[in-house]
Amino acid sequence: MSYRKHVAIVLLAVAALLLVTGCRDSRRIPMADGRPQITIMVGGLEKVIYLPAMLTERLGNFARNDIDVKLLGEQSGASAETALLTGDVQAVVGFYDHTVDLQAKEQCIQTMVQFADVPGEVELVSAEDAAAITSPKDFAGRKLGVTSLGSSTDFLTQALAGQAGLGTADYTRVKVGAGQTFIAGMNHGGIDAGMTTDPTVAKMVASGEAKILLDMRNEAGTRAALGGLYPAASLYLRCETVESHPDIVQKLANAFVATLRWIEAHSPEEIAAAMPPQYAGGDPQLYVKSIRDSIGMFNGDGLMKPEGAQNVLNILGKYSRNVAPKRDSIDLERTYTNEFVRKALDSRQ
Repeated sequence: MSYRKHVAIVLLAVAALLLVTGCRDSRRIPMADGRPQITIMVGGLEKVIYLPAMLTERLGNFARNDIDVKLLGEQSGASAETALLTGDVQAVVGFYDHTVDLQAKEQCIQTMVQFADVPGEVELVSAEDAAAITSPKDFAGRKLGVTSLGSSTDFLTQALAGQAGLGTADYTRVKVGAGQTFIAGMNHGGIDAGMTTDPTVAKMVASGEAKILLDMRNEAGTRAALGGLYPAASLYLRCETVESHPDIVQKLANAFVATLRWIEAHSPEEIAAAMPPQYAGGDPQLYVKSIRDSIGMFNGDGLMKPEGAQNVLNILGKYSRNVAPKRDSIDLERTYTNEFVRKALDSRQ
């Protein structure tokens, strides 16, 4: 199936879902016993890049702010944004770049809390192909793993290849999801290289199944790969919801900012101990290592840096088929706000 046909099918699916769920008011947040009932879809609950979502629940920060939150896991950010648009969830923990991509589709989504200034992603290459694939220019003719077409890993893969002078016709993007499906894809010849996160990175490198080609878990690696910051993991909602329920959005911001502050003040071992035991996958030491390798991505305050937002637009404006034609009309100030985070930070002083 061609990329264009895939996009058309996805858009038709979204339109159909919107018709079916048209009776839902996306601006409304359900209440029970006077407490907001919020469902947040997370683009991979077990991924270290989205660790603040479950950690906020485990630390009791949602309850402390008088909100009831249900976390749902979904491996693809593209699927999470669809659930947000159809009103099935009130918020998403996913990559900021979806807010820019959706504005190009005339949908208003806004990031409220920015967890990280870098993607936290790693481009892995299978051990058997490591000698032949030493930089993005070697992606030509290769099968490259992404979470799904239209996902943030898809955007980033196109950007890395594009900066090496390659177009999407020069390589094949393969949907492999994350975790075990990613590992299976690489180990059974489904992909030659691919983009993923910890703890998958830690597992594959420790086992010798893969090697790190590009590391975007820190600022230096991200600037080298993408020419600047690339804010990624964040909390975003529909603009209508933000405008209709600023008090509830403030409670969410308070909860997540408290968690980011907690992360900054605690060790990887303490963070791992606070997470659900099953997230360690039977290897607590490796899980601690995966947190240690990625924890520097979190910014500690939840603020969006304008430089980062601009670089996301620069990259999508070149490599996203949705954004490129509308780059000059994108209003970055509508894709994020620091208002709620600043209030949360002020209240903690």
